This record gives sequence, structure tokens and C-alpha cells, in this order.
Amino acid sequence: MLEIELNGEPYKVQPGGSLGDLVEQLGVRHQAVALAVNRQVVPRQQWNERLLAQRDRVDIVRAIGGG
Repeated sequence: MLEIELNGEPYKVQPGGSLGDLVEQLGVRHQAVALAVNRQVVPRQQWNERLLAQRDRVDIVRAIGGG
């Protein structure tokens, strides 16, 4: 298992897993979210290609409407 930091908390993922795998596991793939890995935003179309590595810092930000 790899240990990453997910929104500031330790989280374990399978080696070779992608950002797409992570959002699927968390159940947020179809929600209005933005993802950053190590403080760099990863476009949604690249989620399946972006493999996670030991100690990656992943931030998930949910879009909130208002006005």
C-alpha cells in the first residue's frame, strides 16, 4: 500500500492506482470537484492517466454555488 495525504489526512491506496481510481473509490467521480496533486490542478481528462505515488498530496475541492 502507498500512503498519500488526502485533504490533509493520511490515506492508503493501492500501488499503481490512478487519481481516477481514487475518485471512483471515494464516490466523487461524477460530482463537481477539482483535484490537485502536490498543489498542481489535474484536469479531469487526465485523472485516469495520473498515477499516485508515495507521499503525494491530493486535495479535493468541491464546487459550491451561491450568489
